[in-house]
Amino acid sequence: MSLPLTGLPRRTWLQGLAASGLALATSACDRVVDKLNANRKVTGVIAKAEGLTYRSQRSLQGRMALAQEFTPADISKDFRANGSIRPRDPAYQAHLKAGFADYRLVIDGLVERPQALSLADLRAAPARTQITRHDCVEGWSSIGQWTGARLSPLLDRAGVKPEARYLVFHCFDSLDESAGELGRYYESIDLIDAHHPQTILAYAMNGRPLPVAHGAPVRLRVERQLGYKHAKYLARIEAVADFSHISGGKGGFWEDRGYEWYAGI
Repeated sequence: MSLPLTGLPRRTWLQGLAASGLALATSACDRVVDKLNANRKVTGVIAKAEGLTYRSQRSLQGRMALAQEFTPADISKDFRANGSIRPRDPAYQAHLKAGFADYRLVIDGLVERPQALSLADLRAAPARTQITRHDCVEGWSSIGQWTGARLSPLLDRAGVKPEARYLVFHCFDSLDESAGELGRYYESIDLIDAHHPQTILAYAMNGRPLPVAHGAPVRLRVERQLGYKHAKYLARIEAVADFSHISGGKGGFWEDRGYEWYAGI
């Protein structure tokens, strides 16, 4: 079966794949997908779409083009929580029990000045509030307000080294506990998206502290990409030259299982 890509908006194409059952036989955000890895033809099509989207967003839209923002009246009454909603990992449970009093977000790797930032440090950093639409690869969308520290000034403070090309976001939650460390969630973005003005480390949602189900104490918001890139329960941000040595080597939990690394919308 052919998959017509030309002329289709990216999100419409993704929904079509989900509906056809060729790409996402089960939930993208809720459970591990084995059928996608087995279907090399579909994986190849997705890889081609990824390259097309990456090039078009970089060349046609511009590196700093903003995702659409909305008004308070547009905020969804029921913003779906997906993936992990209450991690059972011991380190996270300890932080949760202590009210995140001892939480520190580490920024290290290829940086001149490694950081260990408390929630107070993050709240004191240059911030941004934005009302944006969260698009899941499953086909649903919700609109929410996010407040958080802008990532770019934090990276400037850490002093990212010239050889760094990506940021890897290591998380507290495991989606596949049977896989040990390979089952722990992680994601990555390039430094272009890292310095985008709408890329923030969100600690508040809809004017209140970030709920546990949505990634407390801190989650990534990278507004020009699909929902699985918005890593929750952040523990560490590592600047790297490449991510071939990390977990499955594809740059993210779902990417290691066949998804696109660049999930731009």
